[in-house]
Amino acid sequence: MANMFALILAIATLITGILWCLERFKLAPARRRRLAQQPGQQRADAAGVPAGNDVAVKVSHKPGWIETCASIFPVLLLVFVGRSFIFEPFQIPSGSMMPTLLVGDFILVEKFAYGIKDPITQTTLIETGHPKRGDVVVFKYPPDPSLDYIKRVVGLPGDRVSYDPVNKRVTVQSGCASGQDCATALPITYSEFAPSDFVQTFNSTGNGEASSGFLQVPPDRQVDGGIRLAQRKESLGGVVHNVLTVPGQQDQLGIYYQQPGSSLAEWVVPQGEYFMMGDNRDNSADSRYWGFVPERNLVGKATAIWMSFDKLEGQWPTGVRLSRIGGIH
Repeated sequence: MANMFALILAIATLITGILWCLERFKLAPARRRRLAQQPGQQRADAAGVPAGNDVAVKVSHKPGWIETCASIFPVLLLVFVGRSFIFEPFQIPSGSMMPTLLVGDFILVEKFAYGIKDPITQTTLIETGHPKRGDVVVFKYPPDPSLDYIKRVVGLPGDRVSYDPVNKRVTVQSGCASGQDCATALPITYSEFAPSDFVQTFNSTGNGEASSGFLQVPPDRQVDGGIRLAQRKESLGGVVHNVLTVPGQQDQLGIYYQQPGSSLAEWVVPQGEYFMMGDNRDNSADSRYWGFVPERNLVGKATAIWMSFDKLEGQWPTGVRLSRIGGIH
């Protein structure tokens, strides 16, 4: 869908640009020449458009549709360049990146952070950098590139990433390309667990299935039928951020992505690819379940929240959270 919008925007910009050039460099000069050839009185009257001066009106008037298309070209060009190469806005639709990003947050994504790319094919035209551990990144979901996902970079090319589903800890060993020794783990530190401000609720959909949502409730208040999520700080690649977990819940290792030649819950990141995880660790479909993200799928780095609406997933907003506006870490 995002690529289709980019294609439509590119075509609209191209068409209006052609009409703008046609109007500016051919049609408008031709009208001025024809107007200059009219008698002096007609030229004087043309500015006031007198009732009887049909010739001057016909000479000076622009065709309506060309005038309209030419006038919107600068706006389309600005939007196309800005959205394709500088910043693109996104809305957070789910809670997989809580508490860093909440449902209803509107974010800005820096498109040039990891390369200047063709907005249609996503081919890198100019390399400008690569993701770092701890970056929050928007990317095309590998199993379905029509979808945009947002997660945190945990593993870089050559890293060995392992996840302990009991202690909910990540271990990263760098430089683990085939045949190399990578016994030394990077320093990833954790604080103690504490009750968070978020409660996960479960509701029946009426067809025997259950859906879950998240409420922001102070720790001193209880919510019937909900589970209070635990929170702690994680330091990854020098980036300190909060992560959420469900107390007592363990992942089903059988549905983890099984990389050939690796143990369960352990992955070696191939060259040119990245390992992503959500900050809401027990409520995130990420690289643990579907594998790695190729560099060509990267859209950009999430840098700021520019607006935030107080809302639940799938529901209308009920307010504005101005306090959330600012940088993303």
